[in-house]
Amino acid sequence: MTSSMRSPSRRACLAIATLALVAGQAWAQGAATAPKVKFATSAGDFVVEVYPDKAPKTVANFLQYVRDKHYDGTVFHRVIDNFMVQGGGFDASYAQKPTRPPVAHEGREALAKGGDKNVVGTLAMARTNDPDSASSQFFINVRDNDFLNPSAQSPGYTVFGKVVSGMDVVGRIKATPTGPGGPFPSDVPRTPILINSATLVK
Repeated sequence: MTSSMRSPSRRACLAIATLALVAGQAWAQGAATAPKVKFATSAGDFVVEVYPDKAPKTVANFLQYVRDKHYDGTVFHRVIDNFMVQGGGFDASYAQKPTRPPVAHEGREALAKGGDKNVVGTLAMARTNDPDSASSQFFINVRDNDFLNPSAQSPGYTVFGKVVSGMDVVGRIKATPTGPGGPFPSDVPRTPILINSATLVK
Protein backbone atom coordinates (compact mmCIF):
# COMPACT_ATOMS: atom_id res chain seq x y z
CA MET A 1 0.00 0.00 0.00
CA THR A 2 1.47 3.36 -1.02
CA SER A 3 1.68 6.38 1.27
CA SER A 4 -0.66 8.31 -1.02
CA MET A 5 -3.36 5.69 -0.39
CA ARG A 6 -2.78 5.71 3.37
CA SER A 7 -3.00 9.51 3.69
CA PRO A 8 -6.72 9.94 2.90
CA SER A 9 -7.51 7.14 5.35
CA ARG A 10 -5.57 8.91 8.10
CA ARG A 11 -7.26 12.20 7.29
CA ALA A 12 -10.65 10.50 7.39
CA CYS A 13 -9.87 8.92 10.74
CA LEU A 14 -8.70 12.27 12.09
CA ALA A 15 -11.88 13.97 10.83
CA ILE A 16 -14.07 11.30 12.43
CA ALA A 17 -12.19 11.56 15.72
CA THR A 18 -12.51 15.36 15.67
CA LEU A 19 -16.25 15.19 14.99
CA ALA A 20 -16.71 12.68 17.80
CA LEU A 21 -14.78 14.92 20.18
CA VAL A 22 -16.81 18.00 19.23
CA ALA A 23 -20.08 16.07 19.56
CA GLY A 24 -19.01 14.74 22.95
CA GLN A 25 -18.06 18.21 24.15
CA ALA A 26 -21.37 19.63 22.91
CA TRP A 27 -23.32 16.91 24.70
CA ALA A 28 -21.37 17.47 27.91
CA GLN A 29 -21.83 21.23 27.67
CA GLY A 30 -25.57 20.80 27.08
CA ALA A 31 -25.88 18.49 30.07
CA ALA A 32 -23.84 20.88 32.22
CA THR A 33 -25.92 23.93 31.31
CA ALA A 34 -29.40 22.37 31.48
CA PRO A 35 -31.39 24.05 34.28
CA LYS A 36 -31.98 21.83 37.31
CA VAL A 37 -34.72 22.05 39.92
CA LYS A 38 -34.58 20.42 43.35
CA PHE A 39 -37.86 19.21 44.80
CA ALA A 40 -37.75 18.84 48.58
CA THR A 41 -40.70 16.64 49.52
CA SER A 42 -42.00 14.90 52.62
CA ALA A 43 -40.85 11.62 50.99
CA GLY A 44 -37.32 12.89 50.29
CA ASP A 45 -35.57 15.04 47.69
CA PHE A 46 -35.16 14.59 43.96
CA VAL A 47 -33.69 16.74 41.19
CA VAL A 48 -35.01 17.22 37.67
CA GLU A 49 -33.17 18.56 34.64
CA VAL A 50 -35.12 20.46 31.97
CA TYR A 51 -34.35 21.10 28.31
CA PRO A 52 -35.14 24.57 26.92
CA ASP A 53 -33.55 23.59 23.60
CA LYS A 54 -36.24 20.90 23.10
CA ALA A 55 -39.37 22.56 24.57
CA PRO A 56 -38.57 26.26 25.17
CA LYS A 57 -42.10 27.49 25.97
CA THR A 58 -42.84 24.57 28.26
CA VAL A 59 -39.56 24.92 30.15
CA ALA A 60 -39.95 28.71 30.51
CA ASN A 61 -43.46 28.17 31.87
CA PHE A 62 -42.31 25.52 34.36
CA LEU A 63 -39.32 27.54 35.59
CA GLN A 64 -41.48 30.62 36.10
CA TYR A 65 -43.74 28.59 38.39
CA VAL A 66 -40.63 27.46 40.26
CA ARG A 67 -39.39 31.06 40.63
CA ASP A 68 -42.86 32.15 41.75
CA LYS A 69 -42.79 29.46 44.51
CA HIS A 70 -46.02 28.08 43.08
CA TYR A 71 -45.06 24.48 43.84
CA ASP A 72 -44.13 25.12 47.47
CA GLY A 73 -46.82 23.62 49.68
CA THR A 74 -48.49 21.61 46.92
CA VAL A 75 -49.06 17.84 47.00
CA PHE A 76 -48.79 14.89 44.68
CA HIS A 77 -52.53 14.46 44.27
CA ARG A 78 -52.55 11.65 41.69
CA VAL A 79 -50.29 8.65 42.17
CA ILE A 80 -50.69 5.47 40.11
CA ASP A 81 -48.10 2.75 40.59
CA ASN A 82 -46.82 1.39 37.25
CA PHE A 83 -47.95 4.59 35.49
CA MET A 84 -47.00 8.03 36.83
CA VAL A 85 -47.03 10.47 39.77
CA GLN A 86 -48.66 13.87 39.27
CA GLY A 87 -48.53 17.11 41.22
CA GLY A 88 -48.15 20.85 41.05
CA GLY A 89 -51.76 21.99 41.15
CA PHE A 90 -53.30 21.51 44.60
CA ASP A 91 -52.32 22.58 48.10
CA ALA A 92 -52.43 20.36 51.18
CA SER A 93 -56.16 21.07 51.59
CA TYR A 94 -56.78 20.00 47.96
CA ALA A 95 -57.62 23.54 46.95
CA GLN A 96 -56.57 24.18 43.37
CA LYS A 97 -53.99 26.94 43.07
CA PRO A 98 -54.53 29.75 40.55
CA THR A 99 -52.38 29.53 37.43
CA ARG A 100 -51.23 31.65 34.54
CA PRO A 101 -52.72 31.11 31.06
CA PRO A 102 -51.87 27.70 29.56
CA VAL A 103 -48.77 27.08 27.50
CA ALA A 104 -48.74 26.03 23.84
CA HIS A 105 -48.29 22.30 23.31
CA GLU A 106 -44.77 21.36 22.15
CA GLY A 107 -44.86 17.55 22.18
CA ARG A 108 -44.19 16.88 18.52
CA GLU A 109 -41.65 19.71 18.25
CA ALA A 110 -39.68 18.41 21.25
CA LEU A 111 -39.49 14.92 19.76
CA ALA A 112 -38.42 16.31 16.39
CA LYS A 113 -35.52 18.06 18.16
CA GLY A 114 -34.35 14.81 19.71
CA GLY A 115 -36.27 15.09 22.97
CA ASP A 116 -37.21 12.15 25.15
CA LYS A 117 -40.34 10.05 24.87
CA ASN A 118 -42.54 9.27 27.88
CA VAL A 119 -40.18 6.74 29.43
CA VAL A 120 -39.28 5.97 33.04
CA GLY A 121 -38.01 9.04 34.89
CA THR A 122 -39.07 11.65 32.34
CA LEU A 123 -40.96 14.81 33.26
CA ALA A 124 -44.01 15.83 31.24
CA MET A 125 -46.82 18.37 31.41
CA ALA A 126 -50.27 17.28 32.55
CA ARG A 127 -53.24 18.65 30.62
CA THR A 128 -56.91 18.13 29.79
CA ASN A 129 -58.14 16.76 26.46
CA ASP A 130 -57.16 20.11 24.95
CA PRO A 131 -53.47 19.83 23.92
CA ASP A 132 -52.94 23.53 24.66
CA SER A 133 -54.31 23.40 28.23
CA ALA A 134 -51.15 22.63 30.27
CA SER A 135 -50.45 25.14 33.02
CA SER A 136 -48.62 24.20 36.24
CA GLN A 137 -49.30 20.50 36.75
CA PHE A 138 -46.62 17.99 35.77
CA PHE A 139 -46.09 14.27 36.04
CA ILE A 140 -43.15 11.89 36.25
CA ASN A 141 -43.38 8.68 34.27
CA VAL A 142 -42.64 5.62 36.41
CA ARG A 143 -42.84 3.22 33.45
CA ASP A 144 -42.45 3.49 29.69
CA ASN A 145 -45.79 4.97 28.64
CA ASP A 146 -45.66 4.67 24.87
CA PHE A 147 -49.33 5.60 24.50
CA LEU A 148 -48.56 9.09 25.85
CA ASN A 149 -46.02 9.85 23.11
CA PRO A 150 -46.82 12.36 20.36
CA SER A 151 -47.52 10.84 16.97
CA ALA A 152 -49.10 11.76 13.66
CA GLN A 153 -52.44 10.67 15.09
CA SER A 154 -52.12 12.15 18.60
CA PRO A 155 -50.52 15.26 20.10
CA GLY A 156 -49.45 13.21 23.10
CA TYR A 157 -47.84 14.77 26.16
CA THR A 158 -44.87 17.12 26.12
CA VAL A 159 -41.74 15.68 27.76
CA PHE A 160 -39.46 18.52 28.81
CA GLY A 161 -37.04 17.03 31.32
CA LYS A 162 -36.11 14.06 33.46
CA VAL A 163 -35.17 13.07 36.99
CA VAL A 164 -31.38 13.09 37.33
CA SER A 165 -31.12 12.20 41.01
CA GLY A 166 -33.47 10.86 43.66
CA MET A 167 -35.37 8.40 41.48
CA ASP A 168 -35.57 6.21 44.59
CA VAL A 169 -37.71 8.96 46.16
CA VAL A 170 -40.01 8.91 43.13
CA GLY A 171 -40.16 5.14 43.62
CA ARG A 172 -41.34 5.64 47.22
CA ILE A 173 -43.96 8.11 46.05
CA LYS A 174 -45.34 5.76 43.39
CA ALA A 175 -45.56 2.88 45.88
CA THR A 176 -47.51 4.81 48.53
CA PRO A 177 -51.00 3.47 49.35
CA THR A 178 -53.76 5.54 47.74
CA GLY A 179 -57.50 6.05 47.98
CA PRO A 180 -60.04 8.87 47.83
CA GLY A 181 -59.01 12.34 48.98
CA GLY A 182 -60.40 15.85 48.65
CA PRO A 183 -62.44 16.08 45.45
CA PHE A 184 -60.81 12.96 43.98
CA PRO A 185 -62.45 9.52 44.17
CA SER A 186 -59.16 7.60 43.93
CA ASP A 187 -55.36 7.64 43.45
CA VAL A 188 -54.70 10.14 46.25
CA PRO A 189 -51.90 9.20 48.68
CA ARG A 190 -53.44 8.22 52.03
CA THR A 191 -50.51 9.96 53.70
CA PRO A 192 -50.14 13.28 51.87
CA ILE A 193 -46.85 13.74 50.01
CA LEU A 194 -46.03 17.41 50.26
CA ILE A 195 -43.68 19.43 48.06
CA ASN A 196 -42.03 21.59 50.70
CA SER A 197 -40.08 23.54 48.09
CA ALA A 198 -39.02 23.55 44.45
CA THR A 199 -35.78 25.45 43.92
CA LEU A 200 -33.75 26.30 40.83
CA VAL A 201 -30.30 24.96 41.57
CA LYS A 202 -28.60 25.52 38.19
